[in-house]
Amino acid sequence: MKVLITGAGGGFGKLIVKKLSAEGHWVVGSMRDPNGRNASVRAELEAQGATIVEIDVTDDASVATGVDVAKERLGQIDVLINNAGLGVIGIQESFTAEDLRRLFDINVLGVQRMARAVLPDMRARRSGLLVQTSSLLGRVTMPFYGPYNATKWALEALSENYRTELSGFGIEVCIVEPGGFPTTFMDNVVRPSDKARTQGYGEMAGAPEASLHHFGQFLATQPQQNPQLVADAVAAVVAGAPGKRPFRTVVDRIGMGDAIKPYNDLLASVTAGIYGNLGMAEMLIPKVSV
Repeated sequence: MKVLITGAGGGFGKLIVKKLSAEGHWVVGSMRDPNGRNASVRAELEAQGATIVEIDVTDDASVATGVDVAKERLGQIDVLINNAGLGVIGIQESFTAEDLRRLFDINVLGVQRMARAVLPDMRARRSGLLVQTSSLLGRVTMPFYGPYNATKWALEALSENYRTELSGFGIEVCIVEPGGFPTTFMDNVVRPSDKARTQGYGEMAGAPEASLHHFGQFLATQPQQNPQLVADAVAAVVAGAPGKRPFRTVVDRIGMGDAIKPYNDLLASVTAGIYGNLGMAEMLIPKVSV
């Protein structure tokens, strides 16, 4: 398969590029500043056989140029993995509108920009796969991650709609929902801009940082929560039989995922029932060529 993945500079993205390259896929990984602060990562991934292009998912021109370069290198894009993302930690009220705009620009609008860049060719070929890196926090909220929760809930809805609107073109949409993992993602979370507003919460003001610290300590005692599991899950989706890939894949070994899976199953049943009642059940089944 010919794969383009965003956010290859670290975290899950770097591991996914390595995994897919090792499995024989043609992989183009995108990142910001591949010739500067990410130069060492670029060299590491290129040594694995991947091609690296520069894409800033918040910039329309950068997306258009980067996708064109990827298509030139690959010939065509069979799979787009929307993996670029940004996390937060803080009391929700303390995040300004501009803070949320920045977060949504990466986590939601960035996905839309990338999808719009690759989908015309996929529709013309009547085949393709979008893999969206969501989160278990796109299914249930947790305090101090509010704006991040909101972006992932939005991503889930965006993916639900793409799933139905693209099914007739033989294009599949799959969501991977990781729990919390010890990656560089944890190191790069954004804090709210309005520090004074945070102080208005009194003793609770220090709770977000304490929560993040304790969660980091907890993850250090959970070796089974290996980030490689996420790369393996994404690779399994990519390698899946067309038309038979799971819509949602939960990846978690510390208990949260076990609680979310029945929720996902129930929603799938509710969705199927509603679509069936409305005479639209066929929109849930991608019309892939065998």
